[in-house]
Amino acid sequence: MSKVLKISLFAVATLSLINPSYAQYEAQVLPDTGQTVQYDTKGQPLTAYESSLFTGQDASVKSNPMRYQDNGDGTVTDLNTGLMWQEAHDTAKRNLADSEAVVEAMTLAGFDDWRLPTIKELYSLANFDGELLKPESGKDSSPYIDTEYFDFEYDERVPFAGAFWSSTLYIKGNVQNFTAHGGLQGGFGFNFADGHIKSYETGNFFDGTAIQASDNMFVPGNYVRAVRNTTTLYEMEYVDNQDGTVTDKSTSLMWAKSDSGKRMNWVESLEFAQNSNLAGYNDWRLPNAKELQSLVDYEKENLPAINTTYFEVTPTQFKSQQDSYYFWTSTTQGDFKHTAVYIAFGQAWSKKNSDSTEYFDWHGAGAQRSDPKVGSPSDYELASEMATDYISIDNWVRLVRDDN
Repeated sequence: MSKVLKISLFAVATLSLINPSYAQYEAQVLPDTGQTVQYDTKGQPLTAYESSLFTGQDASVKSNPMRYQDNGDGTVTDLNTGLMWQEAHDTAKRNLADSEAVVEAMTLAGFDDWRLPTIKELYSLANFDGELLKPESGKDSSPYIDTEYFDFEYDERVPFAGAFWSSTLYIKGNVQNFTAHGGLQGGFGFNFADGHIKSYETGNFFDGTAIQASDNMFVPGNYVRAVRNTTTLYEMEYVDNQDGTVTDKSTSLMWAKSDSGKRMNWVESLEFAQNSNLAGYNDWRLPNAKELQSLVDYEKENLPAINTTYFEVTPTQFKSQQDSYYFWTSTTQGDFKHTAVYIAFGQAWSKKNSDSTEYFDWHGAGAQRSDPKVGSPSDYELASEMATDYISIDNWVRLVRDDN
């Protein structure tokens, strides 16, 4: 997709004089992911696109380029969403309650209405040209955020630990495998170092009891990037078109009412979208990561994490990793380019390490992870020092098109 459009203060001021409405921003639109390169199933860049199997990859679809305005006072305005962001970030990692207190006390640029962003607002900043590289590669990593406008510092001890808090709690259940006080309470965050959404330990148990030093539990904490203003993009204002499609008036996207009815690998999913003529339209595609995440219902208390009044769901149970309700996006994961991004609309399964056998809802419904694009799960091991995700490869599809 298009690179981030750089807009200077001078240019914005000039446009505002010519057209005063520009200063109030244009109509709010869902920002692009920023991904500019297509990749094959081995993670190699594609220089030719003759194969129909790669039609519809994120980088090949024109969308709304990310557009920012540096306000010159430590704040940055997103010209797509209308949200104003803190340019820098505090390098201290805190639990969720302490982070909320820090933000509530902020008076940056003379404003006192700063807050933690929701997970959808936070994800709007994600730039999927990011990549976290191993030191032995000899190359510098690029965070999943535009560093032309936003400050970002890697943790020198654990470079992959670059998560930022959102205000969105995981209310569908506890995370990981603790049992005291109903288990651990999770809160969603986005990791600008490695490009994932997951549910992190907030510092409370699931029943709201604060974790004490005597509980002998480590709560690593996250960073904070505060936001102010509001956006209408994530209101999920659905209209059933009575033809097998649903339109979200908030984002101007039209969705397939039903899921694909079967699982398939990533290449098959791209082809499935290309060949669809649902409701007489021939421009269906796989959604990119931000488009698909806009459908997640984080406020719903039960699974799946989607509004089932409007959207049909094939699975009838969500009990184990074999029931995983992962949906492909068209977006390649920057750290492991042989994988593509999926969004979990059911539990996001993981286990403690590659030697463990028991999977838990480690990351929470609404998490964003990645799966190999093709092959067999036994061919891969996507392990980190913190957890080992369940590998599915054959995932679900929900088609999208622009409703304009």
